[in-house]
Amino acid sequence: MLEQAPDMLGAADATALSFAPSDPRVRKLWMRHRNWRVARTGLVMEALLAAVIEQKVTGQEAWLGWRRLLNAFGPPAPGPGAARGMRCPPPAEALTHIASWQWLRCSIDGARSQAIVRAAHVASALEHTLDLAGDEVEARLTSLPGIGVWTAAETRQRAHGDCDAVSFGDYHVADHIGWALTGKPISDRQLEELLAPHRPHRYRVQYLVTTQLPRRPRHGPRMAFRRHLPA
Repeated sequence: MLEQAPDMLGAADATALSFAPSDPRVRKLWMRHRNWRVARTGLVMEALLAAVIEQKVTGQEAWLGWRRLLNAFGPPAPGPGAARGMRCPPPAEALTHIASWQWLRCSIDGARSQAIVRAAHVASALEHTLDLAGDEVEARLTSLPGIGVWTAAETRQRAHGDCDAVSFGDYHVADHIGWALTGKPISDRQLEELLAPHRPHRYRVQYLVTTQLPRRPRHGPRMAFRRHLPA
């Protein structure tokens, strides 16, 4: 982990120096945050596990599932972390032995747990995608049932440090970027067209816009927390 620390802090993001956004609002953001870099953890299965847990649920439910999974099956963190109650994500082999009812107890439904278990069975092959091109990584990840373009992009952003991996299919991203840059919500197809001039920095644009520019004002209630799972 110490050897990977520089990449986790963005040292591998050499393409940031070539980023020259054409949109004046993005260019202004980049001038204010020129030292921001895309991190690269190098931990594909760990990133994929988190992304699958986040599929099609609220952030509140995703964090609940993550916390319950780690508390129930994650090994204690090394060093002083154990005394503080910190846990590490379960290794791939452990994920394959979790029973279906135990996943439900963690507030992770069958569709997501099955996708995780299938990925865990080929975890070693997934770790070998770190040095592949983004399109090839997406093709390999999405060849697994239950892994779509959104999950693949979220994994590429975190594990591979891919500065061009856009979260297409996200519940908020297209709406947020569309509102911030065009003044109206847009579809994923329109988002693809809007970000096309920024290749290979589309995720860099996504991050800057969604973290620094306001989204469309919310007037409706938050999505209700699902209550059909055990515990």
